[in-house]
Amino acid sequence: MKVILLEDVKTLGKKGQTVEINDGYARNYVLPKKLGLEANAKNLNDLKLQKANDERVAQEILEQAQEFAKVVENTSVVVQMKVGEGGRTFGTISSKEIAKAAKDQHDMDIDKKKIQIIDPIKNLGVYEVNVKLHQKVTAKLKVKVEEEK
Repeated sequence: MKVILLEDVKTLGKKGQTVEINDGYARNYVLPKKLGLEANAKNLNDLKLQKANDERVAQEILEQAQEFAKVVENTSVVVQMKVGEGGRTFGTISSKEIAKAAKDQHDMDIDKKKIQIIDPIKNLGVYEVNVKLHQKVTAKLKVKVEEEK
């Protein structure tokens, strides 16, 4: 019996695949647990339409991420840090502080988990940090570290 998988099944395959399995296994396990549907003409057509819709939605999300990346590339965020005698700084700048500064200064919602700081920011100056907006889109955000007043 041909079955369209609705979920990933370890021994059979991934969601959306059409697989050939034994009739008994399909009737007694896969279909009752709603892990798959029988692969008839209607269900195959529904699967085809669903895949087309998913691809269109994924493309729209990618385009939105690319647009937002252009905005992020042209943005500079100022973060302040305590400085002691002789220009020594206290601590490092975290991704949480950068995300908060972006929200406060430019009203940009950037998830702190998506900010990738390669080398710890421990000194005053201008740095570039990567912001992973999508699986295929990474933008560079300029972070200017100034002395706290």
